Amino acid sequence: MTDSPRFDVRGFNHVALVCSDMQRTVDFYRNVLGFELVKTVELPGGMGQHFFFDAGNGNSLAFFWFVDAQDGVPGISAPEEKPGFGEWISAVSSLNHIAFDVPADRFEEYRRSLKAAGVRVGPIVNHDDSPSQVATEMHDGVYVRSFYFQDPDGILLEFACWLRSFGPHDVGHAPRTAAERRLQINA
Repeated sequence: MTDSPRFDVRGFNHVALVCSDMQRTVDFYRNVLGFELVKTVELPGGMGQHFFFDAGNGNSLAFFWFVDAQDGVPGISAPEEKPGFGEWISAVSSLNHIAFDVPADRFEEYRRSLKAAGVRVGPIVNHDDSPSQVATEMHDGVYVRSFYFQDPDGILLEFACWLRSFGPHDVGHAPRTAAERRLQINA
Protein backbone atom coordinates (compact mmCIF):
# COMPACT_ATOMS: atom_id res chain seq x y z
CA MET A 1 0.00 0.00 0.00
CA THR A 2 1.29 3.46 -0.85
CA ASP A 3 1.07 6.66 1.16
CA SER A 4 -0.54 8.36 -1.85
CA PRO A 5 -3.19 10.90 -0.84
CA ARG A 6 -4.94 10.50 -4.21
CA PHE A 7 -5.22 6.79 -4.95
CA ASP A 8 -5.08 3.65 -2.86
CA VAL A 9 -2.86 1.80 -5.33
CA ARG A 10 -1.94 -1.63 -3.95
CA GLY A 11 0.38 -2.78 -6.72
CA PHE A 12 -0.27 -4.02 -10.22
CA ASN A 13 -3.51 -5.78 -11.09
CA HIS A 14 -1.87 -7.13 -14.22
CA VAL A 15 0.68 -6.31 -16.87
CA ALA A 16 -0.51 -7.24 -20.39
CA LEU A 17 1.92 -8.20 -23.16
CA VAL A 18 1.47 -9.55 -26.69
CA CYS A 19 2.72 -12.99 -27.75
CA SER A 20 3.04 -14.64 -31.15
CA ASP A 21 2.04 -18.16 -30.05
CA MET A 22 -0.27 -18.58 -27.05
CA GLN A 23 0.43 -22.31 -26.71
CA ARG A 24 4.18 -21.71 -26.56
CA THR A 25 3.62 -18.87 -24.08
CA VAL A 26 1.44 -21.08 -21.85
CA ASP A 27 4.06 -23.85 -21.99
CA PHE A 28 6.83 -21.47 -20.92
CA TYR A 29 5.05 -19.55 -18.16
CA ARG A 30 3.22 -22.57 -16.74
CA ASN A 31 5.74 -25.37 -17.24
CA VAL A 32 9.08 -23.53 -16.93
CA LEU A 33 8.24 -20.68 -14.53
CA GLY A 34 5.41 -22.48 -12.71
CA PHE A 35 2.81 -19.70 -13.07
CA GLU A 36 -0.75 -20.97 -12.77
CA LEU A 37 -2.98 -20.14 -15.75
CA VAL A 38 -6.00 -18.58 -13.99
CA LYS A 39 -8.20 -17.08 -16.73
CA THR A 40 -8.60 -17.50 -20.48
CA VAL A 41 -10.67 -15.29 -22.78
CA GLU A 42 -11.57 -15.59 -26.47
CA LEU A 43 -11.78 -12.01 -27.76
CA PRO A 44 -14.89 -10.93 -29.65
CA GLY A 45 -15.11 -11.24 -33.42
CA GLY A 46 -12.28 -13.78 -33.66
CA MET A 47 -9.75 -11.04 -32.87
CA GLY A 48 -7.66 -13.31 -30.63
CA GLN A 49 -7.19 -14.43 -27.03
CA HIS A 50 -6.33 -12.91 -23.63
CA PHE A 51 -4.84 -15.25 -20.97
CA PHE A 52 -3.89 -14.45 -17.36
CA PHE A 53 -1.24 -16.11 -15.17
CA ASP A 54 -0.94 -15.82 -11.40
CA ALA A 55 2.39 -14.06 -10.79
CA GLY A 56 2.10 -14.14 -6.98
CA ASN A 57 0.86 -11.75 -4.29
CA GLY A 58 -2.37 -10.99 -6.16
CA ASN A 59 -0.52 -9.87 -9.29
CA SER A 60 -1.21 -11.25 -12.75
CA LEU A 61 0.80 -11.41 -15.93
CA ALA A 62 -1.45 -11.38 -18.98
CA PHE A 63 -0.89 -12.02 -22.67
CA PHE A 64 -2.83 -11.06 -25.73
CA TRP A 65 -2.62 -13.18 -28.86
CA PHE A 66 -3.97 -11.09 -31.73
CA VAL A 67 -4.66 -12.60 -35.15
CA ASP A 68 -3.48 -9.36 -36.82
CA ALA A 69 -0.54 -8.46 -34.53
CA GLN A 70 2.63 -7.39 -36.25
CA ASP A 71 5.89 -9.08 -35.31
CA GLY A 72 8.04 -7.36 -32.71
CA VAL A 73 11.23 -5.65 -33.75
CA PRO A 74 14.21 -6.53 -31.51
CA GLY A 75 15.89 -3.38 -30.25
CA ILE A 76 12.75 -1.34 -30.81
CA SER A 77 9.65 -3.01 -29.37
CA ALA A 78 11.77 -4.91 -26.83
CA PRO A 79 15.47 -5.24 -26.01
CA GLU A 80 17.50 -7.20 -28.53
CA GLU A 81 19.37 -9.12 -25.83
CA LYS A 82 19.92 -9.50 -22.12
CA PRO A 83 22.23 -7.24 -20.11
CA GLY A 84 25.62 -8.93 -20.21
CA PHE A 85 25.01 -10.47 -23.66
CA GLY A 86 24.38 -7.49 -25.91
CA GLU A 87 22.26 -4.43 -26.53
CA TRP A 88 19.31 -4.06 -24.16
CA ILE A 89 17.98 -0.60 -25.04
CA SER A 90 14.40 -0.43 -26.31
CA ALA A 91 12.24 2.33 -27.79
CA VAL A 92 10.25 4.94 -25.91
CA SER A 93 6.89 3.49 -24.78
CA SER A 94 8.11 -0.08 -25.22
CA LEU A 95 8.27 -2.55 -22.37
CA ASN A 96 11.95 -3.01 -21.55
CA HIS A 97 11.61 -5.89 -19.08
CA ILE A 98 9.60 -7.36 -16.23
CA ALA A 99 11.41 -8.08 -12.97
CA PHE A 100 9.88 -10.74 -10.74
CA ASP A 101 10.66 -10.49 -7.02
CA VAL A 102 12.19 -13.72 -5.72
CA PRO A 103 13.51 -14.66 -2.27
CA ALA A 104 17.21 -13.90 -1.78
CA ASP A 105 17.86 -17.28 -0.18
CA ARG A 106 16.60 -19.09 -3.32
CA PHE A 107 17.96 -16.69 -5.95
CA GLU A 108 20.92 -18.82 -7.13
CA GLU A 109 18.82 -22.02 -6.95
CA TYR A 110 16.27 -20.43 -9.29
CA ARG A 111 18.99 -19.48 -11.76
CA ARG A 112 20.31 -23.06 -11.78
CA SER A 113 16.77 -24.37 -12.25
CA LEU A 114 16.15 -22.17 -15.31
CA LYS A 115 19.48 -23.21 -16.81
CA ALA A 116 18.60 -26.88 -16.22
CA ALA A 117 15.31 -26.26 -18.07
CA GLY A 118 17.29 -25.03 -21.09
CA VAL A 119 16.68 -21.31 -20.58
CA ARG A 120 19.63 -19.09 -21.53
CA VAL A 121 20.21 -16.87 -18.49
CA GLY A 122 22.47 -13.86 -18.16
CA PRO A 123 25.15 -13.45 -15.53
CA ILE A 124 24.27 -12.54 -11.96
CA VAL A 125 24.30 -8.76 -11.58
CA ASN A 126 24.97 -7.23 -8.16
CA HIS A 127 23.50 -3.73 -8.51
CA ASP A 128 25.18 -1.00 -6.44
CA ASP A 129 25.75 2.77 -6.56
CA SER A 130 29.24 2.60 -8.08
CA PRO A 131 29.90 4.37 -11.42
CA SER A 132 29.36 1.08 -13.32
CA GLN A 133 26.33 0.27 -11.12
CA VAL A 134 27.57 -3.31 -10.90
CA ALA A 135 29.70 -4.81 -8.14
CA THR A 136 32.03 -7.67 -9.00
CA GLU A 137 31.86 -8.82 -5.37
CA MET A 138 29.11 -8.63 -2.76
CA HIS A 139 29.30 -5.72 -0.28
CA ASP A 140 26.90 -3.73 1.93
CA GLY A 141 26.15 -1.28 -0.90
CA VAL A 142 24.60 -3.94 -3.15
CA TYR A 143 20.87 -3.21 -2.99
CA VAL A 144 19.53 -5.82 -5.41
CA ARG A 145 20.81 -8.97 -7.12
CA SER A 146 19.35 -10.07 -10.41
CA PHE A 147 19.75 -12.04 -13.60
CA TYR A 148 17.96 -11.74 -16.91
CA PHE A 149 16.46 -14.21 -19.37
CA GLN A 150 13.94 -14.11 -22.21
CA ASP A 151 10.63 -15.81 -22.89
CA PRO A 152 9.98 -17.54 -26.26
CA ASP A 153 9.02 -14.22 -27.90
CA GLY A 154 12.16 -12.47 -26.64
CA ILE A 155 10.41 -10.57 -23.83
CA LEU A 156 13.14 -9.67 -21.36
CA LEU A 157 12.48 -11.06 -17.89
CA GLU A 158 14.43 -10.70 -14.67
CA PHE A 159 14.51 -12.50 -11.35
CA ALA A 160 15.52 -9.98 -8.70
CA CYS A 161 15.84 -9.95 -4.91
CA TRP A 162 16.06 -6.80 -2.79
CA LEU A 163 18.86 -6.83 -0.24
CA ARG A 164 18.02 -3.68 1.68
CA SER A 165 15.29 -1.11 2.18
CA PHE A 166 15.47 2.28 0.51
CA GLY A 167 15.62 5.61 2.33
CA PRO A 168 15.73 9.32 1.50
CA HIS A 169 19.45 9.07 0.60
CA ASP A 170 18.50 6.79 -2.32
CA VAL A 171 16.65 9.58 -4.16
CA GLY A 172 19.16 12.16 -5.34
CA HIS A 173 18.96 12.54 -9.11
CA ALA A 174 16.98 15.17 -10.99
CA PRO A 175 14.64 13.67 -13.61
CA ARG A 176 15.93 14.09 -17.18
CA THR A 177 13.75 15.41 -20.02
CA ALA A 178 12.90 14.55 -23.62
CA ALA A 179 14.72 17.74 -24.69
CA GLU A 180 17.91 16.52 -22.98
CA ARG A 181 17.61 13.16 -24.76
CA ARG A 182 17.29 14.92 -28.12
CA LEU A 183 20.39 17.03 -27.32
CA GLN A 184 22.36 13.86 -26.48
CA ILE A 185 21.23 12.16 -29.69
CA ASN A 186 22.18 15.20 -31.81
CA ALA A 187 25.55 15.77 -30.08
